[in-house]
Amino acid sequence: MRDVAIIGVGITKFGELWDKSFRALITEAGTKAILDAGIEGKDIDALFVGSMSPGRFIGQEHIGALVADSSGLHVMNIPTTRVENACASGGLALRQAYISVASGIHDIVVVGGVEKMTDVIGGEATDILAMAADQEWEAFFGVTFPALYAMIARRHMHEYGTTREQLAEVAVKNHDNGLLNPNAHFRRKITVDSVLNATMVADPLTVLDCSPISDGAAALVLAPLDKAKQYTDKIVKISGSGQASDSLALHGREDICTFKATVEAARQAYKQAGVEPKDIDLAEVHDCFTIAEILAIEDLGFVKKGEGGKATEEGRTRIDGDIPINPSGGLKAKGHPVGATGIAQAAEVVLQLRGEAGERQVKDAEIGLTHNIGGSGATCVVHILEVV
Repeated sequence: MRDVAIIGVGITKFGELWDKSFRALITEAGTKAILDAGIEGKDIDALFVGSMSPGRFIGQEHIGALVADSSGLHVMNIPTTRVENACASGGLALRQAYISVASGIHDIVVVGGVEKMTDVIGGEATDILAMAADQEWEAFFGVTFPALYAMIARRHMHEYGTTREQLAEVAVKNHDNGLLNPNAHFRRKITVDSVLNATMVADPLTVLDCSPISDGAAALVLAPLDKAKQYTDKIVKISGSGQASDSLALHGREDICTFKATVEAARQAYKQAGVEPKDIDLAEVHDCFTIAEILAIEDLGFVKKGEGGKATEEGRTRIDGDIPINPSGGLKAKGHPVGATGIAQAAEVVLQLRGEAGERQVKDAEIGLTHNIGGSGATCVVHILEVV
């Protein structure tokens, strides 16, 4: 297996982008990544794209062909593959692209993630997202993801004494970070009181505990590490990659307060990279709901189980804390166009490791981690990136 580097990144604005189509978004992100890498179309060996449910959101399938066509790369007959694993589609597309280059099958690979979610009304978007849950045992009975994560939150509060205010602190911190990100869906401050007093979605989660329905795309260019310097001096290596699965439905878990897929995917990535949680300088984690970030920092080993809420309340996860989490604003403020999320997380870490994150720059960042979840923890992909 060859070492693999990320040599280019591109990301669109995230939000309710009424004036941009699915194909326009992925083309914009891909073009930015290609220009950033300093490559040309003739250099590209393969394309991968993560997208969860374009068939329902925009009525379009055969996404691989669409991306090749809209980017103009179809004229070179470049193989293009669409990857789906619910909200982890982007992270898994990155892993497939990484394996493609590491194995020696391809040299230069462009990998993107995209979702256009706002062309349907909110209720329909909720139903489409619920397709990532267990249809027979959860969605059929009316359970949505806010309800599933609300159950997790209630159990965590019961088991570990996590407070409602600590959950709210996750949202407050991520909105503070999103305010510094020009591509974020939400660029406004909120307070603990505003989270607690917002419209209830599924007790104890209010609307400000939930990530938004967003449009957006992101892309990366991957190359063998030994060839990366031919294209750029700004090289970030993928030093670890892990993937794991768990039961689709929550009722199949021994403990709904621990996502075993996260624990296992992280173990794989840490082992491959030869690092431990204490070595990570920043992490982009899957905060689809505030409780999800608390579980993530526990399951990734940054804090002990049950101490995620306390660590957040103490400011340890802020940009100037000892383990900065979601400096981009996370899914909560940056936005969550589901197929794009895993790629956008990696793009943020690359910018941080290059020292190009502007006002949200984490000081002296050398090693970063991405954590992308599918559904209520049934799939997890973890990547560890480091400066070369």
